[in-house]
Amino acid sequence: MATTPTPTPPSPPAPPKPTWDPRRPVPPFPWLRPTIRIRLTLLYGGMFLIAGILLLSIIYLLAANALNVGSDLPFRILSGEVSSDICQLRSARLPADELNAALNSCVNEQRQHALDNLLSRSLLALLGLAVIAFAFGYAMAGRVLSPLGRITRTARAVAGSDLSRRIELDGPDDELKELADTFDDMLERLQRAFTAQQRFVGNASHELRTPLAINRTLLEVHLSDPDAPVELQQLGRTLLATNERSEQLVEGLLLLARSDNQIVERKSVDLAEVASQAIDQVYAEAQAKSVEIRGVQKPAVVRGNGVLLERIALNLLQNAVRYNVAERGWVEVTTDVEHGQAVLVVSNTGPVVPAYEIDNLFEPFRRLRTERTGSDKGVGLGLSIVRSVARAHGGHIYAQPREGGGIVMRVTLPI
Repeated sequence: MATTPTPTPPSPPAPPKPTWDPRRPVPPFPWLRPTIRIRLTLLYGGMFLIAGILLLSIIYLLAANALNVGSDLPFRILSGEVSSDICQLRSARLPADELNAALNSCVNEQRQHALDNLLSRSLLALLGLAVIAFAFGYAMAGRVLSPLGRITRTARAVAGSDLSRRIELDGPDDELKELADTFDDMLERLQRAFTAQQRFVGNASHELRTPLAINRTLLEVHLSDPDAPVELQQLGRTLLATNERSEQLVEGLLLLARSDNQIVERKSVDLAEVASQAIDQVYAEAQAKSVEIRGVQKPAVVRGNGVLLERIALNLLQNAVRYNVAERGWVEVTTDVEHGQAVLVVSNTGPVVPAYEIDNLFEPFRRLRTERTGSDKGVGLGLSIVRSVARAHGGHIYAQPREGGGIVMRVTLPI
């Protein structure tokens, strides 16, 4: 018995193609687009045409006046005698040949006088038109380039941490408007990226700190047990030191991520007070290492975040104390205002630092003569955080080896 084949179900219809095209629509007549090139061509061509018409008109009027003046007889005939106010003719009867030569010379002199007058007036007219042309051209160039000034001002505002600013340039659809729209799109993406980064830093701050805090609490509880074996207590102290180092690393990384952005909320902060607070925090460690802290802190008020600025002074002081000589070491801390900028200088005695290794000190996890962290002096982020915080405040940090050993750190911040 033959079986009837089962009909195959029809294939599902293909999904519709998207009708939205992300590319910019092409106008039907692209050559009619009012581009900057066409507008400048029309502007300069029109200005040249207008200036030429004005110059020709002035020259025509001056030439007509010169012809009228040059056509007038420069002499008068009075009862058979020739008299002239321009030429030197004798008022007497002259032979015909001498009279004709004198009359021709007088007419030529009158014509030369008219041409000289035409030349001087033409030069004055040209000078006046040149002044008018330069003034009009300067005004028109400013009007044409005004969108670039608007773009520049917006870019400076964005550089000052205001990512919410937009150009929103209106006007003809030319190259400048296309540039402004592209810049606005870039700012939109940057704002989303920075917002996502701040959200990630906040989440990472919570997720990374919580387990480390729990580990520290558990270790401290076990270490507080007086009946715990010595080996267990030694292991607990080692793990507690490792956990503390991890907490410092996490705090440094989070601070480094936050300080890479510009400071939005700024207040008046005195660098002298900031340096004094940092000195108080490292004073005990400096006393333990027999390091003298000295220097004069003069008032130097800046606009910024006090906590981050204190971190600059604290990190520099901690590095200066920890990387010092074993005996008779010192650290000098000064603050002052120089050339309209607030200056914080931290110099110290210490090992000799080659000049070619100075730049490497500001890289994360870098130390002098070591490329990875490997000592108990820190996690290798101190100077990286200092540089990031200084840049976020619009300042700079400069380092140079000190003669005889040690480093001079100089931080400049705008007032």
